[in-house]
Amino acid sequence: MSAFDDLYEANEKFAASFGSSGLTGRAARGLAVVTCMDSRIDPLGLLGLRPGDAKILRNAGARVTDDVLRTLVLAVYVLGVERVLLMPHTDCGMAKVSDADVHGLAAARGVDTRSLDFHTILDQDEALRHDLTRIRTTPFLPQGMPVAGAIYDVSTGRLQPSPH
Repeated sequence: MSAFDDLYEANEKFAASFGSSGLTGRAARGLAVVTCMDSRIDPLGLLGLRPGDAKILRNAGARVTDDVLRTLVLAVYVLGVERVLLMPHTDCGMAKVSDADVHGLAAARGVDTRSLDFHTILDQDEALRHDLTRIRTTPFLPQGMPVAGAIYDVSTGRLQPSPH
């Protein structure tokens, strides 16, 4: 028995009624969403989207890292993205630890992670403002492309648009 058998079994059931084979891989609604990897977030459902409508980029804390920028460039120039929503959330684990905390937790298990930057969040509003600015000012994306931020409340399911 494999640690993944439950997933393979669920996939068999999913594939039996799969109906998305006609999708092209382009963002049908011209949208990219950058959000957290938190499993309480259903980006398609909470935004009224369906498979194929948007490109969903997920990482710890919904941070705009170099890899997120690389992916947004590909999404814009190759996959039909014309607008970006940056969507962190309430009760985020990345706002409950510092990089030093994470390094310490890993070190306690014999792993040296000091070469990694975890982009933990000291102030969520400031992190959102910083990351929105990073997307808006990168020379690699079209100037003036619509970029917005909103914080998703994991307790209510509501989005709070950012003034930044």
